Amino acid sequence: MAFELIREELDGIKVFKPWVFGDKRGFFFESFQKAELQKFGITADFVQDNQSRSVKGTIRGMHLQYNKPQGKLLRVTRGEAVFREIDVRPHSATFGQYFEQELSDENNYIMWVPPGFANGFSAESEICDVIYKCTEYWNAASEVIINYSTPEVGIRWNVPSPIVSAKDQAGISLSEWVSLYKKLSVGIPLF
Repeated sequence: MAFELIREELDGIKVFKPWVFGDKRGFFFESFQKAELQKFGITADFVQDNQSRSVKGTIRGMHLQYNKPQGKLLRVTRGEAVFREIDVRPHSATFGQYFEQELSDENNYIMWVPPGFANGFSAESEICDVIYKCTEYWNAASEVIINYSTPEVGIRWNVPSPIVSAKDQAGISLSEWVSLYKKLSVGIPLF
């Protein structure tokens, strides 16, 4: 066994703790093993790896794409981040709710976020490196950004002077997302 499931939230998000083997040289752990994830119902094929580096106080998010939505397998390889995931599936029992989880190079947690969630995080360390696998290729034409501070969700960021891109600041509200979803789905659920 390579992972231990330690948390499940919002009908799909799973947080894993890998088995870490360490000695005076350092440590080793398996950060991805397809067969192991399948034991927990994650059968997705991953097609793209992404990496970001952020400075302390950066907020990235809340990102999603509606055409070929991405599932993401996330981990932090340097520093610490607090991830927030908003359920944006209008037909979900947990629609509009968010979940938060700290991932760091200390806890080595790995988080699975299925399609249908808007993803974001705040960098809590001086430098924060995030690596994640995606189940679909990035599609700029279907990218949607939910404003990180939309009052409909009420995310508590706990970042005194956030560093946020202009693109993320211009994100839409959750109710604007619902209107867009209705136009796009034409009665067929996207997620």
